[in-house]
Amino acid sequence: MTMDVLIHKFMNVVFPAILFILLCITFPPYLLVKFLYCNLVRPFILEDMTGKVVLITGASSGIGEQLVYDYARRGACLVLVARRMKLLEEVKERALELGCPDVLVVCADITKVEDCKHFIDEAVNHFGRLDHLVNNAGIISLCPFEGVSNIRNVAPVMDVNFWGAVYATYAAIPHLRKSKGRIVVIASPIVWVMGPRLSFYAASKAAVTIFFESLRAELDPDVSVSIAFPGVIKTEMTKGNHLGKEGVMEVDEESMTLFIGNFPVISAELCAKSIVKGVCRGDRTIAEPYCFKIAHFWNVLCPEITHWFFWWLNAIKPYKRTSGST
Repeated sequence: MTMDVLIHKFMNVVFPAILFILLCITFPPYLLVKFLYCNLVRPFILEDMTGKVVLITGASSGIGEQLVYDYARRGACLVLVARRMKLLEEVKERALELGCPDVLVVCADITKVEDCKHFIDEAVNHFGRLDHLVNNAGIISLCPFEGVSNIRNVAPVMDVNFWGAVYATYAAIPHLRKSKGRIVVIASPIVWVMGPRLSFYAASKAAVTIFFESLRAELDPDVSVSIAFPGVIKTEMTKGNHLGKEGVMEVDEESMTLFIGNFPVISAELCAKSIVKGVCRGDRTIAEPYCFKIAHFWNVLCPEITHWFFWWLNAIKPYKRTSGST
């Protein structure tokens, strides 16, 4: 047996034991300090959003719309981005009623690099600065991997959820550096608890999470990054709005209801309030409801049990293949 093999075996035996001991020693004090800081100090160090400029993608409905209203109540100036101009104008009027000093509406497709550069430039030209970029726009697909008729039809899930956030961030970073601003990303707990029929959606949100966690290390301390993990929220997605088999958006409320089952559904308004509050506190991660964050630790410690639960869920609620959902 060579020396390299012996060293390898030694490391495999000794290192895990050392790491486990260090974890037992350091983890409880770390949790205590974090708990005291988050509950006794951080709630009183909220960022004042008065007059600051916040750009929100996917602002025409759902969580994005409610994020607009919560930022508006805090006195922020807003840039609203989506593809549906009529809905954006309605959201703009409501934001102004809630106390927003000024609202700029930009109709754009975040899957296009030139559109993302355009709405960032429009925001800076209009307001002279950019403080928060909220990458909220997203779509979902709901289907077994083998149920996809043409694999290219699900590419928009990655284009919108991942590349849309990357394009907008790339254009915004120079301006966020100047303002010592923040990037806010809407991810999903699906990256912690990998449920069935959501492989493409989960992959896009996992890519978003890892990308922005890596970017956080690159941009610190000039630009901060907050990643939100909203659970099952009452939006167009939970009403069955999803990417269909032909690569276009469809509505299949029955299939979505069948999948969601008895999971608690919370309002987009409550979710948005938690996200904005966490962002203004400077939280790195925000989970709403918080129980989904606990699920992350459960999945790390007991992955077999998590797998069994979702396997069981998939077995008792078979996918309706005739629905045309992907």
